Amino acid sequence: MKVLMIVSPKKLRSLAFLIGCSLLLTTACSSSKTAAVPSASPAGGGGVTPASKPATATAESPAPTAAAAFHFPLTGLPADREVKSRPYMVMVENAPQARPQSGLDQADIVYEILAEGEITRFVSVFQSHEPAVIGPVRSIRPYFVEIGDALDAVIVHAGWSQDAMDMMAGRNLAHLDEVYGDGAYYWRSTERKAPHNLYTSVAKIKQGAAAHKFRTDWNGPLVTFAADTQSKLTGAAVHYVQIPYLMGYFVSYEYDAASGLYKRSMEGKPHLDKETGGQLTTTNLLVLESKHQVVDKEGRRDVDVFGPNKGMIFQQGKSQAITWERKNGLLRAFSADGKEVPLLPGSTWVQIVPEGTALKME
Repeated sequence: MKVLMIVSPKKLRSLAFLIGCSLLLTTACSSSKTAAVPSASPAGGGGVTPASKPATATAESPAPTAAAAFHFPLTGLPADREVKSRPYMVMVENAPQARPQSGLDQADIVYEILAEGEITRFVSVFQSHEPAVIGPVRSIRPYFVEIGDALDAVIVHAGWSQDAMDMMAGRNLAHLDEVYGDGAYYWRSTERKAPHNLYTSVAKIKQGAAAHKFRTDWNGPLVTFAADTQSKLTGAAVHYVQIPYLMGYFVSYEYDAASGLYKRSMEGKPHLDKETGGQLTTTNLLVLESKHQVVDKEGRRDVDVFGPNKGMIFQQGKSQAITWERKNGLLRAFSADGKEVPLLPGSTWVQIVPEGTALKME
């Protein structure tokens, strides 16, 4: 990965308030659902009552004074019960007409990856929170399916490429498709024009999963925790990261030492959640180089989500060069000595970029 380093005189204060964790995911198991048979079905209308959160912890809660008995598998944050439920993976649009999005602030993990049209799309994964509005929801591609399959998630989308549908049908994956048969579990907002106005919620997804009799227990990861609360990254202090995608479409993150979080911006402006107006943040930021290839005249891509390849990880204002590789169902980060680099408790954003992408870091 090419990197342009700009040394800033600003000294960053370290923040040691989180217990480290390692995000270990096992290869996903298939569900009982067969692929949806295409049939005309209008989208379900109406709003949705905000869902309850029976085992919640704010996505970036501070570490408790005593060791918690239970933790959310995808964040490592304390839970008030053992969490065995499958996560939900929702495809969220990121075209300018779709911003600001809803619900990304409550995702445990978000992957941002290029789709066709030189625009990125979000793979948003929910387990510890139950947002009442998620979207706008868009279509799915094979490399997005690979991520959802590996997480053993219920996949939520609106349309697909043929290769993606063939993959879901062949693997018998649990999925809800608004375009063909599952419109009752989505709604159209009157605030935006189609196709940028399709939304769902965890409550709606649960209804759809129950109607299709999807398996509810998660064949998910055994979570391991680090021994202390501070990041052990060995690279330079970095408080600003800019990630350019194609045609000047870029993302940036700025580290806030007071909260220990990275604040996300799009095109130089704070990236906000539509429902709360708050800026999107993350505890862990990974930028992973990947092989990209355009495969058809529509500009659809084949993106490698297996590795190995190069990357960078950022935590608590620190950085480290890594290699990454999918092992046991997860895109994991490794240091030069081959040891896995643990994630800190909290949310994680993974930026998958084409090989050779030059980061600007300060």
